[in-house]
Amino acid sequence: MLMDFAMIIAGLVILLLAGDALVKGAVNLSLRLGVPVLIVGLTVVAFGTSAPELLVTVEAVLGDAPALALGNVVGSNTANILLVLGVPAMIAAVPVSRSLMHDFLMMMAATAAFIVLAFLGPLTWIHGVLLLTGLTLMLWNSYSRARAHRNGVNKLVDADTLELEGAEPNMPGLKIALFLVGGIVGLPLGARLLVDGSVSVATYLGVSDAVIGLTLVAIGTSLPELATTIAAALRREAGVAMGNVIGSNLFNLLFIMGIATLIGPIPVPPQILQFDLWVMAGSSALLGVFVYTGRSIGKVAGLGLILLYVLYVFQLFH
Repeated sequence: MLMDFAMIIAGLVILLLAGDALVKGAVNLSLRLGVPVLIVGLTVVAFGTSAPELLVTVEAVLGDAPALALGNVVGSNTANILLVLGVPAMIAAVPVSRSLMHDFLMMMAATAAFIVLAFLGPLTWIHGVLLLTGLTLMLWNSYSRARAHRNGVNKLVDADTLELEGAEPNMPGLKIALFLVGGIVGLPLGARLLVDGSVSVATYLGVSDAVIGLTLVAIGTSLPELATTIAAALRREAGVAMGNVIGSNLFNLLFIMGIATLIGPIPVPPQILQFDLWVMAGSSALLGVFVYTGRSIGKVAGLGLILLYVLYVFQLFH
């Protein structure tokens, strides 16, 4: 049991470090190759920061634990709202911008579409193609809006580059290569350790892979979003804090599940159909109250979100 938890912790640490390395390497390689900053931000950074969740989900499907894969995505989306926004709110109020309404509505549309597909399950490559098509439309929409905004305010490319996550304009080529190799090697290793340890713990505790995916694995793979959101809340950067959560949830549903279903079919356990999908949807809808009103998420609201998550986890294990 202790060895299994050691594998889980080691897997999470490796995933976090490897994911960060991959983002830094990919961003700086793209900039060196002359790829526009706007494109890098919408694609390379977004895909790179989703790499840990993707590798864990794919590894779970390949390892004959598809319920863990599905639980990871559904649980991560719930944790992203209740924990990733609730915990920082206890430190400093998380500001909310009404300009995020468009992105919030896209997230709700993706959530509704995913629930419909889940009820038509098991999820297969056909569902995956539909999810990836939705991802393509979302990226194009985001690109068009971002390009129009940048043209409207006439930002300098140098300023954009400095604000881009992981960008170091003068990074040596060898360092870029080391970051890329570290990310490419570390991600599958971390994913394998995390999945194998999690399946063993689930077996030992007598609970399902889905429950472990919905809780332990979901919280672990949401740690990068939590760290980013805490930092954004302290800097009072509303777009970063909320945009990080909304963007992560969109990529989890459309990108990660889209790719995972191309690897193999994913059956949807009755528990997830009857309970967990609706908790995810309810949590997502709850976020709309703050986006619509533009009110910051303060300590009272943050505590409420955390308590809701505690109640949810308690329900899963009873």
